[in-house]
Amino acid sequence: MKIETDLKLDFSDVLFRPKRSSLSSRGEVDLTREIIFKNGVKWRGIPIIASNMDTVGTFEMYTALHRHKIITCFHKHYSLDDYASSAKARDLDRNYYMISTGITKADEEKLDQTIALLDPLFVCIDVANGYMKAFVDFVRKIREKYPNLVIVCGNVVSREMVEELIMNCGADIVKVGIGSGSVCITRLQTGVGMPQLSAVIESSDSAHGLNGFIVSDGGCTTPADIAKAFGGGADFVMLGGMLAGHDESGGELVEDAATTGQKYKLFYGMSSSTAMEQYNGGVASHRSAEGKTVKIPYRGPVESTILDILGGIRSTCTYIGAKRVKDIPKCTTFIRVTNQVNQVYSGKEHKA
Repeated sequence: MKIETDLKLDFSDVLFRPKRSSLSSRGEVDLTREIIFKNGVKWRGIPIIASNMDTVGTFEMYTALHRHKIITCFHKHYSLDDYASSAKARDLDRNYYMISTGITKADEEKLDQTIALLDPLFVCIDVANGYMKAFVDFVRKIREKYPNLVIVCGNVVSREMVEELIMNCGADIVKVGIGSGSVCITRLQTGVGMPQLSAVIESSDSAHGLNGFIVSDGGCTTPADIAKAFGGGADFVMLGGMLAGHDESGGELVEDAATTGQKYKLFYGMSSSTAMEQYNGGVASHRSAEGKTVKIPYRGPVESTILDILGGIRSTCTYIGAKRVKDIPKCTTFIRVTNQVNQVYSGKEHKA
């Protein structure tokens, strides 16, 4: 048994220290980033990714987000027919979507067929536990088979696993975060995880020394959290709950009679009993559900949420003197805090 005693931090544990800035307007901030991956593939866009949850990573979300040059990671339950019809209808831009896969033999066969159909730029190899040997072997196998793909894989939270996936398996982007999602209960069920900001700082330090990149996955509830993830060294930030509840989101739209007809959308983790009943016929006897199902007040079109997110990040940049999103880490000084916001009006008067 071993205990690490150094402090680990979440987004809520810090604030940015403001600095003198030559920026006079949020409009001067450039949120796009150009990235060149190890295989020479170039990408340019806003480094935010809609999560590959079936209530977030939808074709409809792609239609709304690609106009902003934001990536949508499609959930892994779309069929080949779904992809064929959507690609024809939407003229998919390979720069702004990812396809997702698990690591079973059936997943590999479907992945091969989907790659042959779409010729995607990004593939996300997604499991809850990125420390399994089977996952590591699968990432290495896909890299050997598809040298020109940009491979995103995870989830992990530690330096040694980031190094393993990039250096020994050929991953381009490692997905970082265990238990930090808003509908994830992995930490309650297993006791496993790491506070998200510290996971990002540690993982990005390892990735960048190997010409790799990371995506911070989970833990963001406000535009400030996204900016803090970038400040901690994340190259991309993946969003789930912040993009749920909209017209473009999956999930059933329901009305609650107890709240005079207030409309809600269901939002659930992909390891929840809801998801497993929908796709696997229920929770297997050898495991437990590690996600929950919640009702999110219906938010309408996602466009206003995206503009709010981008505006918040631009404002962060003006406070710390970062002219580009790429500059946020080098302009960041975090202050540890015990309280980050005055919550005297935290009831109905508060606008999230």
